Amino acid sequence: MDPLDRVVKPKTKRAKRFLEKREPKLNENTKNAMLIRGGNANLTVTAVLKDIYAVKKPFAVLYKKKNITRPFEDQTSLEFFSKKSDCSLFLFGCHNKKRPNNLIIGRMFDYHVLDMIELGVEKFVSLKDVKNSKCPEGTKPMLIFAGDVFDVNEEYRRLKSLLIDFFRGPTVPSVRLAGLEYVLHFTAVDGKIYMRSYKVLLKKSGCKIPRIELEEMGPSLDLVMRRTHLASDDLYKLSLKQPKALKPKKKKNISHDVFGTTYGRIHMQKQDLSKLQTRKMKGLKKRPAEKLAEDGGATPKKSKSA
Repeated sequence: MDPLDRVVKPKTKRAKRFLEKREPKLNENTKNAMLIRGGNANLTVTAVLKDIYAVKKPFAVLYKKKNITRPFEDQTSLEFFSKKSDCSLFLFGCHNKKRPNNLIIGRMFDYHVLDMIELGVEKFVSLKDVKNSKCPEGTKPMLIFAGDVFDVNEEYRRLKSLLIDFFRGPTVPSVRLAGLEYVLHFTAVDGKIYMRSYKVLLKKSGCKIPRIELEEMGPSLDLVMRRTHLASDDLYKLSLKQPKALKPKKKKNISHDVFGTTYGRIHMQKQDLSKLQTRKMKGLKKRPAEKLAEDGGATPKKSKSA
């Protein structure tokens, strides 16, 4: 039996709070990522992991020691680290002669590897190399994807979903204009993926809406896709399944059109329009001849006066 699978009863209040934090919830916590150095990671891969960690903080864990593992051959160590650190995302960096400057980005489902994509770093510019002001820690980025291949190719479509999962940050109920200050731009063209990060500058424009300028902030990466390990369609659908409590209850007799207009349907009994009370006007009063025709032509006899 796996020691991490055993039922642990908390002995202190602190341990109880810790276990409650890891329990399944209707609204999940923000996904954490673990960044792991391989046994033969070089300086470039190490610098990439440190910069991604700086972008991802505080929802990331950086493993400083080298870990000798091969995710595509054996995934048990990744699953062990995922359960230990409660992380559902990972970025593994390694380097060898066959696959230099190698990054493996992936995600977990129920502490088992769901998707895993291998990327090669062809060019890298670190945060330190760009001498511009940086965004504060924990800033939620705006994600932009350019390139038709992200919607056409299945592997690139999964990569887009994986990158959104990795960099999206916490879910917020509302956004203020001044908080939109960080952009991550991914471009797929000619078999390569270009990652660029920008700081948004709000300039005076002479009107209520400010003028927007983008200033490169770093890090920037030129990537190429290598090996992939994608989940089957059935497992992928299972991972997207939501609990019934989160699904919005369908309201009867209410519909919406493409423009968002709400329409309501009211059910009423059949009305007898002949008994409908209308405004009394002289022109609408029935004449004596019409009344006689409705009564069948019979005229009431007048009583003789004495």
